[in-house]
Amino acid sequence: MPARDEDSMHVDPITTLARRMLLSRRDALRAARADEEVAARPPVRRACLPPRELEEVEAALERIEQGRFGGCERCGGAIGRQRLLAVPEARCCLACADARARDANA
Repeated sequence: MPARDEDSMHVDPITTLARRMLLSRRDALRAARADEEVAARPPVRRACLPPRELEEVEAALERIEQGRFGGCERCGGAIGRQRLLAVPEARCCLACADARARDANA
């Protein structure tokens, strides 16, 4: 799929900013993964990063391209703007993320 110009996508500023943040993180994660492969050592998992961070970032970029970014996958409502700025790869609104975490711990 050819890259589209951000101006022609007519997206809101939060989505544009989130896309830039995600692209930057994706590039950094890909570079870190490539460095690990070149060093031929087992991957180092940082305690503060989710083990599937690159996959989540790429999934968020795909949601932006498909026009589904910012919608909660669980309830269908909007993910808050502040949450998207803090966690642009978020799949759920804060209420659903809390409920999912409670369900996982039950």
